[in-house]
Amino acid sequence: MDTTTQFKALVVEKTADKQFVREVRQRSIDDLPPGDLVVRVHYSSLNYKDALSATGHPGVTRQFPHTPGIDAAGEVVACDSGAFAPGDRVIVTGYDLGMETDGGFGQYIRIPSAWAVPLPEGLSLRESMALGTAGLTAALSVLGLERAGVTPDRGEILVTGATGGVGSIAVAILAAAGYRVTASTGKEFEEEYLRELGATEVIGREELTAGAEKALLAERWAGAVDVVGGPTLAAVLKSVKYGGVVTCCGLVGSPDLPVNVYPFILRGVSLLGIDSVQASPGIRREVWQRLAGAWKPAGLAGMVTECSLQGIEVMIQTILHGGITGRVVVNLLES
Repeated sequence: MDTTTQFKALVVEKTADKQFVREVRQRSIDDLPPGDLVVRVHYSSLNYKDALSATGHPGVTRQFPHTPGIDAAGEVVACDSGAFAPGDRVIVTGYDLGMETDGGFGQYIRIPSAWAVPLPEGLSLRESMALGTAGLTAALSVLGLERAGVTPDRGEILVTGATGGVGSIAVAILAAAGYRVTASTGKEFEEEYLRELGATEVIGREELTAGAEKALLAERWAGAVDVVGGPTLAAVLKSVKYGGVVTCCGLVGSPDLPVNVYPFILRGVSLLGIDSVQASPGIRREVWQRLAGAWKPAGLAGMVTECSLQGIEVMIQTILHGGITGRVVVNLLES
């Protein structure tokens, strides 16, 4: 492999204290960090975390210049460990990709081979990035509910933040798995979109949190997938049925949880934390297999907006201002 190979990448540069610039530049594989696996990236995806990295948020990235992109899917160019062969198609999500390690907004990445999983049959590279970290997180949430005994016959499942990446895919997976899904969103004009994904009911944020100052609310949900956190998660916990389960994977509302212990000690409610960044290779393979099979959202294509590397700046600004519905796939082949 010629490590002087040139390629395009989005590079974020720190110019002064708390000032950053972004531009697409030419780089070479020699510029990339050490690793035993080199992948030519075909597709990536844009997540809120990527937008934070691209704007210099110190909670995500501290070392610059840097290429964001916590998701990547493409073709193996070289693998020193022998875990993969040239030409193998792989998915890379999580770990340090796109945080301090140059990520998927470049046409090549160099990483530890342990970070990659084989692309399963039934899923294209583009589809894998339509899912990406959001899909992996949503699927881990559904798996958490399933393993905790929350089966479709137990009753309604709530998904908060339902028009976002994780929320949209969670709605679609749950519907495909036979659950009756209620979607909660602050974008009530997106009701048709959510019903097309499989939601049987759509409720507004205000309806969900009404009366949340009370110690407990009326029991309604058999389980829930929460991506919002804060007061929304508190209201959800107070309205889950006895023995219900809530998964927690986001903090777009707030990282704080203003709730008492009553849901836990009077109703036996369980709160499951979901993390896709450090999920083991074994669980990743299992979840990606299910996403390529029975859990593959029927309306996946309809969730996706595609952009090139050159067009990503507009999308970064849009996602930072809450203007994205569904998923954004970044096409590195056309950049």
